[in-house]
Amino acid sequence: MALAGLACPRTAPRDRGGLRMIRQLLNRLTISLPVLLGVVVVCFVLLQVAPADPAAVIAGPTATTEELAQVRQELGLDKPMAYQLSLYMWRLLHLDLGRSMISNVPVIDEIGSTIGATAELMLASVVWSIPLAILLGTLAAYRRGKLMDRFVMTLSVVGVSLPVFWVGLLLVQHVGGAGILPYIGRNGPIWTIAGLESIALPALTLGSVLIGPVARITRTAVIETLSGDYVRTARAKGAGERRVVMRHALRNALLPIVTLVGLQVGNLLGGAVVTEQIYSWPGVGRMAVGAIFAGDFPLAQGAILVTALGFIVINLIVDLLYGYLDPRGAKS
Repeated sequence: MALAGLACPRTAPRDRGGLRMIRQLLNRLTISLPVLLGVVVVCFVLLQVAPADPAAVIAGPTATTEELAQVRQELGLDKPMAYQLSLYMWRLLHLDLGRSMISNVPVIDEIGSTIGATAELMLASVVWSIPLAILLGTLAAYRRGKLMDRFVMTLSVVGVSLPVFWVGLLLVQHVGGAGILPYIGRNGPIWTIAGLESIALPALTLGSVLIGPVARITRTAVIETLSGDYVRTARAKGAGERRVVMRHALRNALLPIVTLVGLQVGNLLGGAVVTEQIYSWPGVGRMAVGAIFAGDFPLAQGAILVTALGFIVINLIVDLLYGYLDPRGAKS
């Protein structure tokens, strides 16, 4: 009985922490589902009012008026928009995204063949840019007001100001054009030499948009934590500067950094569309642009839906990490 009584205080905080994480997950899902529903409705309506005619895409340029009417009837395009939307959402509930009008391949198969390339591009962009940005922000905070601080802040402003397409075109012209690295297409998976070479320029282009914002928020957060009482206590106890900065200041500054990184990684999905177009990268963004221009509405709707779902999942992970890292939440 005594042992059981002693064990309860140790396990209770973990149980409360697990229940808190579950509640936070459920709350986030409750918010995310209406957002996803709104994306589906807005995407469907915008594509319906687009000038392209899906029936004309399927029937071909030589189709007669009778043939176009028959195709519209088969597709249900002659029905009211509310009916078409309800039918589309019913198919989504059964994980049926329809078939591509151009290739007649299921949309889910088309997306499955391209989502891996987009995931590789985003992973490669984050792997080099986030650690570099955090390092630069930490150095700027530690050297506040000195040359390093001014250099990092200048670099951050420049990084925020430069658009993705301009950075991409510069790299294509001066690096790809010089034959240093390939700049067209994907030459293999990321774990091969050819794959690493082909993803280098797209990853540099897409990751460049992260350095400025993350470095600035890291600098601000670390400066704030360096003035904390626990940092002064650690220094008074004789802790080295490296230990003070890395273990105390940077570790306690992770909350705003993680929040911003999550938002910026979600925004990478938008930047990936431009990057994939510049480098002919066979990802979801390039496929969505091609589907919109070709009038392939089912494929465009599926690509946009998957992109929105990816943004929601990334922000959900960030919220869970925020709850895990927040020491105030751990004590509640």
